[in-house]
Amino acid sequence: MNARRIRLPILCLSTMCFLGLAAAEPATADSANPEPWKVEKTLIGKDDDTSTDVSGIACTESQGFPRRCLVIDDELQAAQIVIVEDGRLRAGQAIPLIDDTRKGKPIEFDGEGVAYADGTFLIIGSHGHPRDKNNKLDPTKDKDRDKIKASMTANSRIALVRLTAHQIDQDGNLKDKVAVPKAKLFTGLPDILAAEPLLKPFLNQRLDQNGVTIEGIAALDDTLFVGLRGPSLGGNRAAILSMPVRDILENRTPKARLHLVPLGPGQGVRDLAASPSGLLVLAGPTADVDGPYSIYRVTGEAAEFLGEVPPRVEDGERVKPEALLFLDQTANSQRVLVLSDGATEGAPRPLTIRR
Repeated sequence: MNARRIRLPILCLSTMCFLGLAAAEPATADSANPEPWKVEKTLIGKDDDTSTDVSGIACTESQGFPRRCLVIDDELQAAQIVIVEDGRLRAGQAIPLIDDTRKGKPIEFDGEGVAYADGTFLIIGSHGHPRDKNNKLDPTKDKDRDKIKASMTANSRIALVRLTAHQIDQDGNLKDKVAVPKAKLFTGLPDILAAEPLLKPFLNQRLDQNGVTIEGIAALDDTLFVGLRGPSLGGNRAAILSMPVRDILENRTPKARLHLVPLGPGQGVRDLAASPSGLLVLAGPTADVDGPYSIYRVTGEAAEFLGEVPPRVEDGERVKPEALLFLDQTANSQRVLVLSDGATEGAPRPLTIRR
């Protein structure tokens, strides 16, 4: 089934809608690419530096402000509490997820998405081959084979962190006498991926070889959705798995269903988000190339195109939208927050799309 494309309006940014008509008033630079919301304190990245690798966000509250959320940076072993207010974010306390090491050094969790269900954050690893743009890792060599295995062991998990809104204070820290939650690790997803005939050939392959890489997760009602950046199947279909969220929370092997969603040639899932109107998909290139990036609403295997995410450049490089959060809605529209990999602290930008 081809994606149904809505042409009017394509996307609303700030207070202005782009109608795609010759008579429409020209867009200004600010309306075409709204300024990011301010981030107070610091979102932490690799080596305790400021994060430039934000890859997922979800909140304890589904609507309203302030909201108590968890953000993941894909270079770390921990997630970080963030308070989201209308117009700004406040960075808070870090929450450890894993403690894997190799040769005395921490191994990245490669966390790519965050969901929230039944009082628990679910933070998902990429479940994929470690990034290797220059093909330096040689699986025939012992040292490289060991490195690949250690990385995939670390990232082939869903970390479950039990944390509720009343345990977090207004600054994004755990309240007095609230112990730092210890993450439980669900490790059954690799077997689920391997059981899917369409996905099995792409397991353990590099991303540039169309390998399996997970980048999105969202909980909607009693269902958990897991979105894959790769492989791109049949040229224009992305893979999304659905399964009962309760099975994951209770460490049972779920019965999963594979959905093949038409997001366009070479496009995969870069994040998922739950909204009152349904499952939202942030779509972007499967390969490591520049855009386009788009937002869809997906039901089963049908995708409704909602609009393009405007490009943003930092330090001469185009950033990559990788995290999506529903904010609020009116009768005809909904606002979402988009955060990007390659941007300082994710450069959180509010976009208004059709409801």
